[in-house]
Amino acid sequence: MTTTQRPEARVSASRARTPLRPAGTRSRIGWAGYAFVLPGFALYALVMLYPTVQTFLMSLREWNIVPGAESPWVGLENYVRAFADPDLQVALVNAVVYTAVTVPLQIVIGLGIAVLLDSKLPGRTVYRVLFYLPVVTSWVVVSLLFQFIFSSAETGLANALLIDVAQVREDPIAWFLERWTSYVAICALGVWKGLGWAMLIFLAALTGVSRELHEAAALDGANAWQRFRHVSLPSIRSALAVVVILLVIGGFNVFISVLLITGGANDTQVPLTMMYDEAFRFLDFGYGSAISFSLTLLVLALSALQYWWTRRKTSL
Repeated sequence: MTTTQRPEARVSASRARTPLRPAGTRSRIGWAGYAFVLPGFALYALVMLYPTVQTFLMSLREWNIVPGAESPWVGLENYVRAFADPDLQVALVNAVVYTAVTVPLQIVIGLGIAVLLDSKLPGRTVYRVLFYLPVVTSWVVVSLLFQFIFSSAETGLANALLIDVAQVREDPIAWFLERWTSYVAICALGVWKGLGWAMLIFLAALTGVSRELHEAAALDGANAWQRFRHVSLPSIRSALAVVVILLVIGGFNVFISVLLITGGANDTQVPLTMMYDEAFRFLDFGYGSAISFSLTLLVLALSALQYWWTRRKTSL
């Protein structure tokens, strides 16, 4: 005959088997965690938080860079000026267009290349290095390179291809004398430069997709596109969300390519080049700080919205 142990006895037995922590152990573990986190947080506060707070405080004043000079308090006047500035509105439109063009192209092309490199392609390592090489190349160098490629002369590579190879033009295009032709070159550089980064993230995500799922789908008669759509794509959804968020942030923060290729001329300004001009060319640090902080809030809002939408789609 079996005997049933009473609940009180089971609880007592489980407590007897659980080793008791000495008093104060949990608090010591907590303080040890804070001690490990503190150096990294101190560096973050010094490099990120302090400049952000200082930028906001500068944006509330008519900042005077002369040491000891008075910087009058103007409150939100710089922000009101920024929202009513037609030049800043043009710069925001340019940033939106740049982001809307470069982000989808980087995602689609990068994902396509990642799928090819994830297959049994000869020389995959060489191709990975070649596609990732532009990512680690200096923005200054590649910006000057694309400025030469899209030169207005017939010797420029873009014009040479259109005139001599494709024979769709008789005269060279003055790429940097018009707003949108300038952005053809700027967007082409953005896609070419960031393509390898998107490819690498997608390739790492695809590597983690179970091969058994692909084999089972193949046995059920699914072709390559159906396996990619119904097996690979749902499995890399989180990586896709990360890539989209970071590329959108990078798109709104485009700076060096515009500064070096056009200098913001012919209505090609973006928010960061306009901020740079206001602060370091015209020495209007208050207004430049207001532009910078406004762009920061805009990017944070877009990132939060994308994160919420991604979590919502994932939970459905």
